[in-house]
Amino acid sequence: MNEKTAISDVLSSTNTMITLLNYSIEQANNKNFRDDLRNARNKLESLQWEVYTCAKDKGYYVPAAPGGMADVEQVKNSVTK
Repeated sequence: MNEKTAISDVLSSTNTMITLLNYSIEQANNKNFRDDLRNARNKLESLQWEVYTCAKDKGYYVPAAPGGMADVEQVKNSVTK
């Protein structure tokens, strides 16, 4: 396995884990458990940012181009209707 594949796998796995933690937080009925899940998610989000930055800096990941103002307005309008 090369570095690019490894970094991509870690990024993908981390994103999946964050999604699962978000769902678990929404369903948690115990305040302490919910707080623990939130702390775990926050740590994973920090890791995800580090891995994302590494992948982007090495050219392994190219983020989507930012949306123009027309795109932003279209999304805003679709959400507020």
